[in-house]
Amino acid sequence: MKATELRKKTKDELGTVLIDLSREKFNLKMQKGTGQLSKPDQVKKVRRDIARVHTIINEMTRT
Repeated sequence: MKATELRKKTKDELGTVLIDLSREKFNLKMQKGTGQLSKPDQVKKVRRDIARVHTIINEMTRT
């Protein structure tokens, strides 16, 4: 997910994106624990997307 795409969304939409990413992170961690995770790099990508969303939300609140 690109930061430019996220900046076009409202704060409420970013909240829903954040919830979806958190659920995806949880599911990936469960797959990793059971040994079913086929793409281990996916966890890192989701974590970075979550951080990106948090950054955009913080930018919105400061301005």
